[in-house]
Amino acid sequence: MNTLSATAHDAGIPSGAIHRILICRPNHRLGNMLLITPMVAELERLYKGAEIDIVGEGELACDIFATFFSVKNVYCLPRRGFKHPASFLSLILKVRKTRYDLIIDPCVGSGFSRTLTRIFKGRYKLGFGDVKVTHGLTHHVPRGMAPKHMAKRSVYLARWHASLNATESPGFPTLDIRLTEDERAHGRSVVQQLLDARALGHASRTIGIFADATGRKRYPVEWWMEFIASLQNLMPQTAIVEIVPMHGTSMLDSAWPTYYSSSIRRMAAVMSSLDIVISADCGVMHLAVAAHVPTIGMFSVTDANTYGPYGVSNSWLVTNELSASDAAQRVADGVQRARENAGQSMANFLAPNRRRLQRDDCDV
Repeated sequence: MNTLSATAHDAGIPSGAIHRILICRPNHRLGNMLLITPMVAELERLYKGAEIDIVGEGELACDIFATFFSVKNVYCLPRRGFKHPASFLSLILKVRKTRYDLIIDPCVGSGFSRTLTRIFKGRYKLGFGDVKVTHGLTHHVPRGMAPKHMAKRSVYLARWHASLNATESPGFPTLDIRLTEDERAHGRSVVQQLLDARALGHASRTIGIFADATGRKRYPVEWWMEFIASLQNLMPQTAIVEIVPMHGTSMLDSAWPTYYSSSIRRMAAVMSSLDIVISADCGVMHLAVAAHVPTIGMFSVTDANTYGPYGVSNSWLVTNELSASDAAQRVADGVQRARENAGQSMANFLAPNRRRLQRDDCDV
């Protein structure tokens, strides 16, 4: 957990004066929108009773925040808005009709987010920036103070100027899509239908595999096949369920029971009923974390300290110097040791040789 320096603060933002909050995060990617859910939780803690609006891009944000009681409006800008100028400008003008008490740009280095923050009407405007580049903000946090992890940056930003004693702030909230009990019940029913009674009777755990990712983050099909075969040899009482990507085609030749949905909430509900989800770094990995299923992220290209799953039940494994069989061995050993040491973070056991996390990346 970070300690905030009181000497670095400008005049604080009084909690009693904040009733309407706007978050500017115009991005269409699933992972990037999920990564601001901890900030929403933090704003709820800091400004109790406030109402939150969110500017996103595309329709995913509406699904992500559908069950957040504090969130009133999710404004979804059209993707590639310059191709849809009428609808884009109409929505911008609609948001401008409200004068907010606090507008937040949670991004480091996004010109579009900063432009929207400047355009919209607000008493206080908060974002990352150095003294010479804080145009349009009333309150800023130095870029160099931003934590490494993407989700934790926006939480840290929200705390910096809050009038509460930020030095005693709790640990970082985790990602959360706030599934309802009905959604989770439907997810359990689907998993029971996917795995017949015999498979469920012999399985001590169910593991979900998501084998897709963008670009170089995607592992070859052969890698996943070797990984799963090795994992099942090491953990024979394991049932596998493949989570099928949005394009609707199995990445693993339908060798195991598959689940597909174009709804991210249904996908999250099904994953919430599994014991573990294993995925490369992608939006579905973040969705599994947000569904509160123990999640293991596989990293070979991106920085795990920036995007890796955090929280007691989650961890990540850098596979650059590992074969698929070696990675399976690490996972099997880590899961077993975590079970034997209940209550401790899986990150303590999954990859013994990983470098220790910095203070601002600690699991909570």
